[in-house]
Amino acid sequence: MSKLMIFERKVTRKIFGHTRSDDGCWRIKSNNEINDMLKEQNIIGFIKKQRLNWLGHVERMAEDTNVQKIKRWKPMSKRPIGKPKTRWEGDVLEDIRSMNVHNWKKVAKDRDSWNKMVEQTRNLHRLWRFVRRRRR
Repeated sequence: MSKLMIFERKVTRKIFGHTRSDDGCWRIKSNNEINDMLKEQNIIGFIKKQRLNWLGHVERMAEDTNVQKIKRWKPMSKRPIGKPKTRWEGDVLEDIRSMNVHNWKKVAKDRDSWNKMVEQTRNLHRLWRFVRRRRR
């Protein structure tokens, strides 16, 4: 996640370019200046929102669709030894757990309440960044 944020800031700095300070020297924009320009929108919040949107869409699908069959499918092979790689479903469920949403499958059936919950994901990520910044 942090590598993705670093990449996003690097690209944003290239797009917006340097800033001329009061004494006439050129300098690179600070992280706070970039956050102000982007209005606290970032790639992590966007990805989480898109993942949760897709999860809600899949939950509202009929049970006999190919997407539902793939979602329920369990591979027969064993996983390699060591720390297991994270899976898409595990990441999405972790996002839901961090928001303290209970009975998420029931909430996903109602599109309006699901969209409100998905919008909270972006706010939750902003809050996490604010808390992390205050700890320093």
